[in-house]
Amino acid sequence: MWSKLTLFNIKHRRILILLLAAITVFMGWHARKVEMTYDFAQVVSPDDPDMVYFQQFKRTFGEDGNVFVLGLQDSSVYKLGNFNELRSLTDTLGKVQGVSGVLSVTKLIKLEKDTSNQSFRASPIFKQFPQTQAELDSLMRVVNRQEFYKGQLISPTTGATLLALTMDPKFLNSSKREGVMKEILAHAERFQQKTGIRMHYAGLPYVRATMTTKVASEMKLFVALTVLMMAITLFLFFRTWAAVVFPILIVLIVVVWCIGSMVLMGYKINLLTGLIPSIIIVIGIPNCTYLLSRYHYDYRKSGNQVLAMTRVVSKIGLVTLMNNTTTAIGFVVFCFTNIAILFQFGAVATINIFVAFLVSFLLIPIVFTILPPPTPKQLEHLNATPLTKLLEFFEHLVLERRGTVYLAAAAFMALSVGGIMKVKSVSYMVDDLPKDSSVNADLKFFEQHFNGVMPLEIVVNTGSKRGIMKLKNLEKIDRFEKFLRTQPVLTTPVSIVTFLKASTQAFYNDNPEYYRLPDNSEKNFILSYLAHSQGKGGGMDSKLIRSFTDSTAQSARISLKIADIGSRNLDTLLSNQIQPQIKQIFNGTGMDVKLTGTTILFTKGNEYLINSLKESLVIAFVLVGLVVLILFRSIRAVFFTLLPNFFTLLLTGGIMGYFGIPLKPSTALIFSIALGIDGDNSIHLLAKFRQELAANGHRVRAAISTTLSEAGTSMIYTSIVLFLGFSVFAFSEFGGTKALGLLMSASLLITNFSNLILLPCLLVTFEHGKDEDINESFIQHFDHSYHEEDDDAEINLRRIPLQKKLDS
Repeated sequence: MWSKLTLFNIKHRRILILLLAAITVFMGWHARKVEMTYDFAQVVSPDDPDMVYFQQFKRTFGEDGNVFVLGLQDSSVYKLGNFNELRSLTDTLGKVQGVSGVLSVTKLIKLEKDTSNQSFRASPIFKQFPQTQAELDSLMRVVNRQEFYKGQLISPTTGATLLALTMDPKFLNSSKREGVMKEILAHAERFQQKTGIRMHYAGLPYVRATMTTKVASEMKLFVALTVLMMAITLFLFFRTWAAVVFPILIVLIVVVWCIGSMVLMGYKINLLTGLIPSIIIVIGIPNCTYLLSRYHYDYRKSGNQVLAMTRVVSKIGLVTLMNNTTTAIGFVVFCFTNIAILFQFGAVATINIFVAFLVSFLLIPIVFTILPPPTPKQLEHLNATPLTKLLEFFEHLVLERRGTVYLAAAAFMALSVGGIMKVKSVSYMVDDLPKDSSVNADLKFFEQHFNGVMPLEIVVNTGSKRGIMKLKNLEKIDRFEKFLRTQPVLTTPVSIVTFLKASTQAFYNDNPEYYRLPDNSEKNFILSYLAHSQGKGGGMDSKLIRSFTDSTAQSARISLKIADIGSRNLDTLLSNQIQPQIKQIFNGTGMDVKLTGTTILFTKGNEYLINSLKESLVIAFVLVGLVVLILFRSIRAVFFTLLPNFFTLLLTGGIMGYFGIPLKPSTALIFSIALGIDGDNSIHLLAKFRQELAANGHRVRAAISTTLSEAGTSMIYTSIVLFLGFSVFAFSEFGGTKALGLLMSASLLITNFSNLILLPCLLVTFEHGKDEDINESFIQHFDHSYHEEDDDAEINLRRIPLQKKLDS
């Protein structure tokens, strides 16, 4: 079948090339519409109780992760000229499309008691902007008396201040966000230039905008670097530009199809799918390498291009398809999860792995039977002395030193188990950004001066309508907030309690000593003033109160920020510190306290993702074993395939532990992908061994010797190509992508040992050649003997009319 397909391709090459060109143009037309995703998908299941509650929280109280903060620490900002520039910056930022509100020291309001109307009035502190330094200093003393803002807008210990920009979610979750961010940063940069005061930036909108920009730039960089690396590697292998240009052209065609398929499937580029074009290049090149190296080998034997190419495709067509299937398994398992970001990654990668196989098996035979035949110099790589010596060394180990190999493997496995015991599961909100990046540096600034900027929300449900208005309930919340203020990684909380404290201070003519909850004798007066204040011109904004209580005044929101302390520390804080206090304070009161927010969902999402990836790895093992069982119809073949690859994954996990690489979503991905890719070599070697076993009268040692000398070359070529290709990801600024590159490269080095030494040792030890009848008719489906003259005669006969057509 494969030889017929090859002859058909060569005979109808013009039609097939035009068809491929038309599809590529179609895909390219759609690929130009590809977009970055600005709404970073939650990885927690939509049906998860915590996710359901978080969505309910947002409907009740609004978004928690839409604040972009700009911070500064410089006493010169309180000089009249610089303060005027800060006011100008605040006003300008408030007019930026996509910014729905700005809170800054220049726009602070305070509550004032209006005795005549028995209400509170929200009055700007800077009603008229100061004209002299003395006026500014006097007004700043008023600012410093506002206890409500301490720890929120102004650091009480360092004097640092910040501007808090509330972003419109419609802009945050669209391609307009990049323009909004650029405009904000441009205005801040002009402020820096005018005043010499350095600005710092943080908040989830800024982090996400930075990450999406880097993803877009890195995707282009990785494609360029991967193409360059593959081109150099191919030229060093084959010493001919044809073997460089056309394989690169093939994978670039597949990249166009890949991006076009994303658009057609309605997907956008994110941190994971942005890696697929480079991965497709790395995975697609070995298809070409397999074909070309075997084509050169057969051409040297036959001296006939069409005959050699037809033989090659008939011999390795099915095996290569199975190899690509095994590789695809490493990605398709992600489609078994209900996590959108993983499903998209798996679906796009799986489809385009098979596209890469299809395009390479169509174009390589067409192109290289039209081009001039390889010269003797271009065939010298088949006799590369270092490679030959290396394979001879492997053969010596397999046939003469199996005991040593098994001892070494056992020792490495024992060491790996020790390394795996050191692996820790931890992730950070800005985990993937480099430690020395400006984002991390600025994050440290806010953690130093304000304890953090990552959102954390707590909801207290009193269990009854207007329960928030009961003093005993407010006192419980206040007690809880006092505990929260003792935690060095949490900011000062904001809630209806802090709002009532500010009201009490205003009731006593702005005296900071009265920043407290009203007592029983004061409560009715202050609540009466608040009731008269809402909805009046110049009075209290009811939206402000509604953002901290629900419509029935049954539940209260405590909003605070937290440092990016990592998932392990966050779990410890919640489980060992906050939850015990909640039980101690609220037990027996009928009040229910829940923690929620983007930060908690992010942490839970990582745990959910890692657990899903563990399940995916098990599924991958089952599917790879099933492919091997279908291909070889042998349980023993499944054992021979999976054991060496289990060894590879075990060593990769050990490397993670010894080098301090944590288990997180980006590194957990590696194991399923590595299993799929490493399984290719196992199937390739096992298929060649089965063919040689049948050709050598079931003599195992002879079959192993021939298998290593012939299949070993292409396996080493492929491993080198993959190693160099994945090593490109080590240049990423994202920690997870860098770990993916380093660990995948390590895995590919280890798989040379496991598949070229350990697997043959297992075959020599356990495969006696007589215990199991080899189904030769089945083997012929994927590998013909070189010496079957009838097949060669048929190919030559069918080549005659083809050659006439080619010559014409």
